[in-house]
Amino acid sequence: MASSTSGKGSQSAAGTAKSRTGRTSGPAKKAAPARKPPAKKAAAAKRAPVKKVAAKPAPSPTGGVVRLVRAVWLGCAHAVGAVFRGIGQGAKNLDPAHRKDGVALLLLALALIVAAGTWSNLSGPVGDLVTMLVTGAFGRLDLLVPILLGVMAVRFIRHPEQPDANGRIGIGLSALVIGVLGLVHIACGAPGRDEGTTAMQNAGGLIGWGASKPLIFTMGAPLAVPMLLLLTVFGLLVVTATPVNAIPQRLRRLGIRLGIIAPWGYPRTESGGEYDEGYGEAAAGAVADRHDPERWRSRTGAGAGPADPSGAAEEEALARRRRPRRAAARPGMDRGMDAVDVAAAAAAALDGAVYGGLPPSPLVADLTQGIAVGREEGVEITAPVPPAREERPVAAAAPADAAEPPHATTAAASGTLSVPDLTKAPPQAQPLPPRAEQLQLRGDITYALPSLDLLERGGPGKTRSAANDAVVASLTNVFMEFKVDAQVTGFTRGPTVTRYEVTLGAAVKVERITALAKNIAYAVASPDVRIISPIPGKSAVGIEIPNSDREMVNLGDVLRLADAAEDDHPMLVALGKNVEGGYEMANLAKMPHVLVAGATGSGKSSCINCLITSVMVRATPEDVRMVLVDPKRVELTAYEGIPHLITPIITNPKRAAEALQWVVREMDLRYDDLAAFGYRHIDDFNQAIRDGKIKLPPGSERELSPYPYLLVIVDELADLMMVAPRDVEDSIVRITQLARAAGIHLVLATQRPSVDVVTGLIKANVPSRLAFATSSLADSRVILDQPGAEKLIGKGDGLFLPMGANKPVRLQGAFVTEDEIAGIVQHCKDQMAPVFREDVTVGQKQKKEIDEDIGDDLDLLCQAAELVVSTQFGSTSMLQRKLRVGFAKAGRLMDLMESRGIVGPSEGSKARDVLLKADELDGVLAVIRGEAHP
Repeated sequence: MASSTSGKGSQSAAGTAKSRTGRTSGPAKKAAPARKPPAKKAAAAKRAPVKKVAAKPAPSPTGGVVRLVRAVWLGCAHAVGAVFRGIGQGAKNLDPAHRKDGVALLLLALALIVAAGTWSNLSGPVGDLVTMLVTGAFGRLDLLVPILLGVMAVRFIRHPEQPDANGRIGIGLSALVIGVLGLVHIACGAPGRDEGTTAMQNAGGLIGWGASKPLIFTMGAPLAVPMLLLLTVFGLLVVTATPVNAIPQRLRRLGIRLGIIAPWGYPRTESGGEYDEGYGEAAAGAVADRHDPERWRSRTGAGAGPADPSGAAEEEALARRRRPRRAAARPGMDRGMDAVDVAAAAAAALDGAVYGGLPPSPLVADLTQGIAVGREEGVEITAPVPPAREERPVAAAAPADAAEPPHATTAAASGTLSVPDLTKAPPQAQPLPPRAEQLQLRGDITYALPSLDLLERGGPGKTRSAANDAVVASLTNVFMEFKVDAQVTGFTRGPTVTRYEVTLGAAVKVERITALAKNIAYAVASPDVRIISPIPGKSAVGIEIPNSDREMVNLGDVLRLADAAEDDHPMLVALGKNVEGGYEMANLAKMPHVLVAGATGSGKSSCINCLITSVMVRATPEDVRMVLVDPKRVELTAYEGIPHLITPIITNPKRAAEALQWVVREMDLRYDDLAAFGYRHIDDFNQAIRDGKIKLPPGSERELSPYPYLLVIVDELADLMMVAPRDVEDSIVRITQLARAAGIHLVLATQRPSVDVVTGLIKANVPSRLAFATSSLADSRVILDQPGAEKLIGKGDGLFLPMGANKPVRLQGAFVTEDEIAGIVQHCKDQMAPVFREDVTVGQKQKKEIDEDIGDDLDLLCQAAELVVSTQFGSTSMLQRKLRVGFAKAGRLMDLMESRGIVGPSEGSKARDVLLKADELDGVLAVIRGEAHP
């Protein structure tokens, strides 16, 4: 090792020496290129000292202290941030209602502190801080700041469900405060900041100075004042949500409420400060009814009823009328009304005088003058007072030879003032198409709608629970495990299911979420998971998962909504509550027909009960009449005897088919009237009758009255289709095609949604569908033309597909108990007895007696009779060939024709003799069909 090393060293030394002396040999020349890099390094080393290296500054003695302080500061900041993040994470689990209450209580606490500092000159640091901030900013108006904070706190507590108005109120208050403080500052001499803090606090403060100083500098004080006035008015209009064109109406309404001014047509007393007692109550009631359309509709339609003969009823009516006007203005309060108040409120409502600021029509002016005269003469005017709510009159057809209605004679005999009903039509005169009888009630009947107190209220719905948070965590874990860039951004909780909104990352297909349906169901331990991709109107995928804690949706909660009170249409019905927590209602007149289908126990019967109960609560028998078909005999028996029925509840499928044919005839008669008078819809025709635009020709004995809506409900369509499929389908198709404009609407319900029950023609003409849980995907496609119903969980969970919608709305159907139904039915029965149409029941009985031996072969028998008479050849084999029936059926048809005298007796293998001629065929066919007596 040593020798070799020394050898290498001697060789390198020798090579170096040779290179220095310049004597080289062959081997030395070959090794020269390998030694060039060291030469470059040596050259670089020689050039390096040429550069001047900057001297490093001496370390500062305070650098270590600064770094220590910085480390301590960052450590404290991280610690405090971690604490607040932990508090914030815990605050996420709070109920949103608690958060809003916390904001309201914080504002209330600030109001108390500011009030203590400004009103009582609180001493100490808190008082000095309040004086410096509040008084310095608001100046002389610092006393109003606690009141403003208190009002905002009360609003947060009373209306936590209206967060949309907070932005508007904030903008309006800001503009109002700035404008007022600017005006106050100018009124106090517009002191500047150089005059001292005291001068600023005695004026408009810093806010007033900042609002007025730029305006005074740019345009002067004369123009600054109008600008600030406009800003103040703008803020006031924004806070009160009043457009400029509605200011006169709002001021008049405020004056009516405060009793400062009188509505059009209402006299004042000589004192000038109060209404007459009766008129003040009517005006206040009219104002209250403006906010309660149900009462408004009942008042405007009310007429003067017969006087109550009992003294107790009169004393009770007088006591009710002597109640304070302030109590009369409360919406929803049950109180007594006399006939003059009702007529005055109705007249004011019809002409728009109370709220529109329009002068009354001559008819209303004459009526008001007559009322005033009656008041001055001291004529007692009474009207029956119902126990629950105001009465609603049901217009009735008087006999043709009666000169005046019976109640008018009674009123005149008792010395009371008779007030005309402005909503009834005058005598009519125009040619009319003939018809037997209109749907109408008999006698002078006053009908009171059932009170909503008969329906129970439900508890408040939940917006969030611990189960929802657990599901969100499970969904997040599923996305992480399968490496899907998606996250749950929110959810909306319904009574039955909760829809979780999932937002996808960039370049993530929606199909990756739908492919995880089974994995999601496994993670949340629920077999019923429905994925909506995407949610209509949102850039998110919806995952609907059933709630572990389901909620009940009561019918009373849906009917008590403000939307239900504002819409007085009699065909508005309650459906339930959707997945977003909002209540669902639908107008049967706009559907205009609906198919309700679902398996046994899915909630179909409860839905039908809610539809019928909604109509009974909102409509009188004059508004809506019903035909109920119940082949199962147990579903609709609770409604037997209600005055809305036009015929007893039909339980025989054969009679149901005949009732549908009667509905078709009624539809045709209504269309005859529409065509004769030139109207396109039954609503326009009815309104023309009420307005007196349609007049009967002289000498006409027909009594023309508004047509009620006709609601036909078939509880089980499958039973009807099994008995008479052709007749039922033809009638349903014709009704659904044409009956909308005639005011006839159809509700079909079935628990067997197969193609032989819900045929293509029926589906094509019934645009609205309501599907409950089905047993198979095929049934869902029959009802909705798309999947989804097979994944519902039953017990009212349904999919509602209204007319014109592409995707159904998931909802939990409303529920009404049997006790509630019994209470409403009993109330309706107590009001009046049902008035049935005789032609419906008589026609059914007559047809059954004539065609009992024919059975379902009526159509074949008519075809066979026409064939035999036209050919004058009575052969059984010909009937087999022409009618495509078997030998037994052809032989039975030949026997039926023999019993009715069409063909002669059998003569063996020969053809039977034909006993009728072609001109006698029509009469025989009429007898066979039951249209004529033999």
